[in-house]
Amino acid sequence: MTFLLSSPSADGPAMTSVNPYRLPRDVRPVRYDLVIEPDLDSARFVGEVAIAATLRGPVDSVTLNTAELECSDATLRQGDTTVGAEISFDAENERMTLRPLDGVQLEPGDVRIACRFAGELNDKLRGFYRSTFVNDAGETRTIATTQFESTNARRAFPCFDEPDFKAVFGVTMIVPSDLMAISCGELVSSEPTADGRRRDTFADTMLMSTYLMAFIVGDLEATDPVDVGGVPLRIVHVRGKSSLTGFGLEAAAFALAWLVDYYGIDYPGTKVDLIAVPDFAFGAMENMGAITFRETLLLADPAKATTAELLRIVDVIAHELAHMWFGNLVTMDWWNGIWLKEAFATFMQVTTTDAFRPEWQRWDEFSIERGAAFDVDALSTTRPIEYEVVSPEDAEGMYDVLTYEKGAAVVRMLEQYLGAARFAAGVRHYLNRHSYANVTTTDLWDALEESSGEPVRAVMDGWIFRGGYPILAVEVHSAGLEISQHRFMYGGSGGDGAAAEASTWSVPVIVRARVDGKIVERRLLLEGPSVRLDMGGSVEWAVVNAGGHGYYRVRYSGELLARTARQALEVMAPIERYGLVDDTYAAVVAGHAPASEFVQLVTDLASETDLHVWQRIVWGLKGLHAIAEPHGRETLAVLIRDLATTALGVLGFEPRSDEPDLDRELRGVLFEAAGGRGRDELVRTRARDLFDAAAQDGAASVEPNLAAAAVQVAAAAGDETDYERMVDLYRGADTPQSELRYLQALLLFDRRDLFERTLELFATEVRTQNAPYLLSAAMTHLDWGPVAWEFVRDQWDDLTERFPQNSIARMAGGVRGLSTRSLATEVEAFFADHEVPQGALTVAQHLEKMWVNVRLREREGARLGRAT
Repeated sequence: MTFLLSSPSADGPAMTSVNPYRLPRDVRPVRYDLVIEPDLDSARFVGEVAIAATLRGPVDSVTLNTAELECSDATLRQGDTTVGAEISFDAENERMTLRPLDGVQLEPGDVRIACRFAGELNDKLRGFYRSTFVNDAGETRTIATTQFESTNARRAFPCFDEPDFKAVFGVTMIVPSDLMAISCGELVSSEPTADGRRRDTFADTMLMSTYLMAFIVGDLEATDPVDVGGVPLRIVHVRGKSSLTGFGLEAAAFALAWLVDYYGIDYPGTKVDLIAVPDFAFGAMENMGAITFRETLLLADPAKATTAELLRIVDVIAHELAHMWFGNLVTMDWWNGIWLKEAFATFMQVTTTDAFRPEWQRWDEFSIERGAAFDVDALSTTRPIEYEVVSPEDAEGMYDVLTYEKGAAVVRMLEQYLGAARFAAGVRHYLNRHSYANVTTTDLWDALEESSGEPVRAVMDGWIFRGGYPILAVEVHSAGLEISQHRFMYGGSGGDGAAAEASTWSVPVIVRARVDGKIVERRLLLEGPSVRLDMGGSVEWAVVNAGGHGYYRVRYSGELLARTARQALEVMAPIERYGLVDDTYAAVVAGHAPASEFVQLVTDLASETDLHVWQRIVWGLKGLHAIAEPHGRETLAVLIRDLATTALGVLGFEPRSDEPDLDRELRGVLFEAAGGRGRDELVRTRARDLFDAAAQDGAASVEPNLAAAAVQVAAAAGDETDYERMVDLYRGADTPQSELRYLQALLLFDRRDLFERTLELFATEVRTQNAPYLLSAAMTHLDWGPVAWEFVRDQWDDLTERFPQNSIARMAGGVRGLSTRSLATEVEAFFADHEVPQGALTVAQHLEKMWVNVRLREREGARLGRAT
């Protein structure tokens, strides 16, 4: 069913939405005064809320959102008159309606809405929920914390739980005297209560949406605040982890100052608390001034963490701080505009991390994340970045790689097209014009057009409101290049495939080529099906998508591909070589090229020295290895071993104190490839020694990237004794990164009985924030993926009841790794009978990609040994 959505501005006419999930528009909140009392022992909370609101016209009732709450003692006050209110609930649509008991109609103007409420501190990682940890004394302690995005504030207090209903929030918490309480505003008073508790009152927030509110209480401690341009910044964490806060503080202080400078607008809050929560369904959440994180994305020991783990921490901190402006200060008016904040925050996280550590080559790294978006966007079940959102389930379905990574990729493409300075000026114009207000996508395009003078909307609408992306076919002609575009697709769902759809985009293209002995560059906006580009002479080699930032693939004609690939190491930047490898592998998956073409390309690149190109080479070879028949697997294992050990010989097996961070990470990638799929015995012996040293002497005794790779190789070659040891190391890990590292390594053991023990461990012991993702990864195991599928299938009801709702579709993502027709048919039938309402489209994408994998195996699996 299609609903007409109405999203009037705050000063527009009163309108009524016919979408049953949206509130009437005749009442608008102005201010919330909230008192909340959590009882951690009983896992309950009580509270009271008073909402100052404005009526646009006469009404006989007030409707607001509530879910999973017991509400009572409701009153409505206008002027000096206060009346009780009858409460009625609409559980399906998560709404509560209040009607004056005396039957009097409420008149236009101010109204005060108040009630008491009570609820459960749930274990579903949404709303107001409980998180637990074990302290140094071995005691289990509970934290009460919140996660409100998208529509879960209504599970903590009655409210107008839609993003365009912005208001000011005043929060008071009544908590045990020995616990710490935190909210969005700074603490302004703390007084003992008669019953021995403490009453903490927090400063008012800025005007903001309900999903940005937060309150947390528990056995927590905070670092001393760092002053960042007058804004106090600190990290809050469970007791005993203060030694893990230094890197996060350094990254956050840099990011906050850098973002203030980029946006040209002061930080809109009064303080920044970064809060590490032991149980958290998402990566982090941009609550205004009280940002919550998974521990692994905030707390770390740099002496024990890999480069990738540290980069991820900087990324996530920068992403959430970027939201303080793009999302919090200026907010989408409805959930269809989630991309407005998430894509831009992803773009800003990469830009900020690139400024923090230029040597990490963060925009090159982003090619890997963009590849995940390419993978989904090549399916017939893809979706536009922005689409109509009706229900809360629709909103939940938007938190995926298309919103984040594709959105960021097209923003980056636009920035490169406009130029960084003009783009940043447009962003500042947008934020200044719409501060404290709600917006739509067109508001962003208008601001960028006004600042740049370019037809931004005409270029970008096709990328935002349509799914898919183009592949540019490139051929040589006498004076240049012929470039044509069509939609790139893997094929349809099921077993038959589908032809690529004819479609065109406005494609910003940068071409660099060698023409008659000279390097020539051309820029164009490809708006039609094809163009003949005059390069001024005969093209010897060409790089289309020069700079590597376009959101499209490139397919060179045979001879041009051969000439360009032979000189790739000399004439292409690493990010461009990454694109060449990635595009070639995608052509193999789509059936446009044989696997032998990819194998030949990566063999030609054997002298490669760039981390990110090597990551794509290794992942591509592993992908082919997974679908090959036994003789092909052996051939590919030898190729992986030979390529990786040769590159290791050039790089050096031993870390050097003066080498770049990315060389250290590359060593880990090559070491794992050689000892894992490559099964190199010398590497496996060395891995055993490194693993023993790190386990006995502490992880810091071995260079972290090499130590992490050694854990994986030791697991791949390990026995039951090794397995028991890794379980113990997981349970006794001293950093969040080490805990996750050992859990992931348990998936690499070859023995079926050990693999089945791992599945049970994930389902029963591992935190629910991690278990669904680990079970998903289990389904990609080279030999036992089908066993993992059977485990998930047989325990589906129990798992979906235990795990957070937002993780169920992600757990199902493991089926993408399955590649036999009989199993794929079974999986498809299962999901036909087991809906995932909050991720129906995502599951459909998983199933389609599974069938793509089946077709790849049927097409190439038996040929791979011969192809190499």
